[in-house]
Amino acid sequence: MVPKKAFFTKGVGVHKDKLASFELALRNAGIEKCNLVYVSSIFPPNCKLISKEDGMKLLNPGEITFCVMARSETNEPNRLICSAIGMALPKDENHYGYISEHHGYGETAKKAGDYAEDLAATMLATTLGIEFDSDIAWEEREQIYKASGHIFKTTNTTQTAEGNKDGLWTTTISAVVFVGDQLNQ
Repeated sequence: MVPKKAFFTKGVGVHKDKLASFELALRNAGIEKCNLVYVSSIFPPNCKLISKEDGMKLLNPGEITFCVMARSETNEPNRLICSAIGMALPKDENHYGYISEHHGYGETAKKAGDYAEDLAATMLATTLGIEFDSDIAWEEREQIYKASGHIFKTTNTTQTAEGNKDGLWTTTISAVVFVGDQLNQ
């Protein structure tokens, strides 16, 4: 079972019940009808990143659906929460890439997204033997990674939200979803 297609999605939900808040975040992301199975951090070789719209057409109610998901939740009024997925893809499509998940508090979408993207790129760089100084800023390392000729693309998708002012549960999710009948093809 090696996926051939994947897409990014994200969502936010608010409800008095924690679980219902998560369900609403899944609905907002468009993946509530699937039986989600969380997998770890590898983006398969030769897997194609497709649009959310194209990916949604391949989902079927009740389907076992593999994803990498970041999730954050709070019932603290006005607390900033974030969920971010980072991805780093190698130039050689026959090599695997990396997906990272990050969830936190008090971070802007840019900060959380950059962190997740940096994490994925760093994991990929270490497997490719790219030398770098982990103490320099992400923007500098990103240029080093891309200049190496081994890393083709880095990206992220991030969802932030402020905790509901009345203390209702607020949930954010970000995910990479593996879709369709690609598991056997």
